[in-house]
Formats: sequence, structure tokens, C-alpha cells
Amino acid sequence: MMARDTGILADRAISALFETGRLNSERELDRDQIQPASLDLRLGSKAFRVRASFMPGPSHLVSDKLDRLSLHVIDLSQGAVLETGCVYIVPLMESLALPADMSASANPKSSTGRLDIFTRVITDYAQEFDKIPPGYSGPLYLEISPRTFPIVVRRGSRLSQIRFRVGQSLLGEPELLKLHESETLVASKQPNVSGGGIALSIDLSGDKDGLIGYRGKHHTAVVDVDEKDQHDIFDFWEPLYSRGRNELILDPDEFYILVSREAVHVPPDYAAEMTPFDPLVGEFRVHYAGFFDPGFGHAPAGGRGSRAVLEVRSHEVPFILEDGQIVGRLVYEHMQEKPASLYGSGLGSNYQAQGLKLSKHFRI
Repeated sequence: MMARDTGILADRAISALFETGRLNSERELDRDQIQPASLDLRLGSKAFRVRASFMPGPSHLVSDKLDRLSLHVIDLSQGAVLETGCVYIVPLMESLALPADMSASANPKSSTGRLDIFTRVITDYAQEFDKIPPGYSGPLYLEISPRTFPIVVRRGSRLSQIRFRVGQSLLGEPELLKLHESETLVASKQPNVSGGGIALSIDLSGDKDGLIGYRGKHHTAVVDVDEKDQHDIFDFWEPLYSRGRNELILDPDEFYILVSREAVHVPPDYAAEMTPFDPLVGEFRVHYAGFFDPGFGHAPAGGRGSRAVLEVRSHEVPFILEDGQIVGRLVYEHMQEKPASLYGSGLGSNYQAQGLKLSKHFRI
């Protein structure tokens, strides 16, 4: 496939942004920092505890707001605990000098969402979170608010990721249906395509043991975001079982890890994203919109049968989820070119071929 004029930048093009000075960093990149269609962003050396989340607006630098709203500064060089219910702003190691035809968007990494860590990237003069307009030049900041578990982070921790795009690259509904017919994007006999995306539904039938998901516990120990396989699941999570009813009552302000009924497939020339909460589907949200890299669920990359893990919260009222209920939509975008490495292909990808799976921090 020849490179397109528009689309999501692949790994080689992201590397080239550093070589041309469009992307800068305080130190050399980590070996695995560039993903097939995104770049992991790294925390800098200090965190500002602030009174409240904020938007800089079109006439303010983030640093102006920090001068007014900061309560204290935390040194992250040796690691520090970020408490639940608090809001922190951390300058990131990476900064941008985007060309006029290139924009970017950010999202929590999969592991970040599965720990219920609320994160959003902020730029100077921003009027939207996680959106970086074409031609932006300046620093990047990450807003962090742990919701369920207190966490340990340090300089270099990676909680968020960024994608770069040139032009309009989203697939329209006719194009999406055509791609599904040839590539099977979701394992569904009758795909629901509307609102620019293809629907995912919830699996509450349970595995062979009846397990349907997990609910986060309160008042736990801290989770070190940089350590894998460190924690016992049952110290942090309550397993949930179907008991034959194939439904789940979501309690307000509780955090749930559930799984999609459909396996998801992202062909190598495309990237996908879970769209944020749609108020038409009920009083809950699939909490973190997530990136799906090229090759996710792709059989040659070892991903056959990969499900989407869903981080779910109810809003003001209890809400009954039923098996097969639509909970979100996947939108697909063209890549500018096929990545050099696909998700799962020798990258040590944590969630290829996954079913219901907690974050990498917990021992199975």
C-alpha cells in the first residue's frame, strides 16, 4: 500500500517527527515508546496538586493557571503517591512543534484506564482536553486524577498516549460497512453501524466459571504504575459472577471492568478508537475512550478473538446492564501507511488475544 496524503501517522513517521524537531523530549526515547500508531507520553519530574481541574482557554498558558491554582508541588524524581480524589497537573517530557497541516489527539493508555486513573492532556491556550490543534507549538501537560486506587508514579511513567493525523481520515458509514464485509471488524452476524461507528455490546453471559467482570475495591494499598504482576487481584478487585441472570446492576460511582461480547479486529492499514459515552444508550458510560492499534485482533499478529475490555461507571442512578446491550462504538481511521510493527507482533503487547483481563499490574 502506498502512503496516503491523509491519515494517522505510523511508527516510522512518528520517529521522523523527532528527527525533524516537530517532536522534542527532555531525554532520549524509551525503546518501546513508539507504538504502531501512537507515542507514549512520559511524566516529567514534578506534579502540581491543584484545587480543581481547569481549561486554559484561548488567552492563557497552563503555567499561568498553575501559578494561581497550585496547592503544592510534588517531586516525582524518586516516585510519589498520587491520592484518589485529588487532581494533579504534570508537565510532560515531550513537547510539540506541529506543522500547519498536522493535528494530534491523546488518550489514556489501556493500563491507565483499567486502573480507573482519569487522565487528560492539556496544551497552552487549549479549549478542549486531549485535542491538539494543527500547528500547535509548545509544552504538553497531563491532568491526573486517580479515582479508585492511589497510585505511585515517577519521572518517566507513561499514562497517556498521543496520535498524529494529517487531514480527515475517518471512515464514513458506507466505507466502514464495506471494510467490515471484507475484514470482519467485529464478530457479529448483523453489525450495527450508525453514528459513524460500529457497535460493541456487553458480554454478561460469563466464562466457564460464570465470571462476568470485576468491581474495584475501596481503601486499598497503592498501585505502582510501572510494575507488572505485582499485586494480588483479590486485594483490589471483587469478582462478579452471572448467577444465570445475564445482567448486572451498576451502582453509582462504582468502577467495573467488563468485556465486549464481540471480538474486535483492526486491520493493519487502519486504526480504531472507542468513542466516548453516548447518552442515548443509558445512564452509564464506558469510562475511557481507548485507542486500538493496527493489528489488534489481527490473526497473523496473534490476536484472533481479541475482545475489548470496558471500563464502566454508572451515573447518578443505579442502572441495569443486560447481556448484549450496546455500550459503545468503534470508529475507524485510515493510516497514512502500514506500520513497521503491528500490535502484538513481537512488541510485548499486553492485551493481544485478550478476553476479560485486568491491567498488567495484577497477578493472574
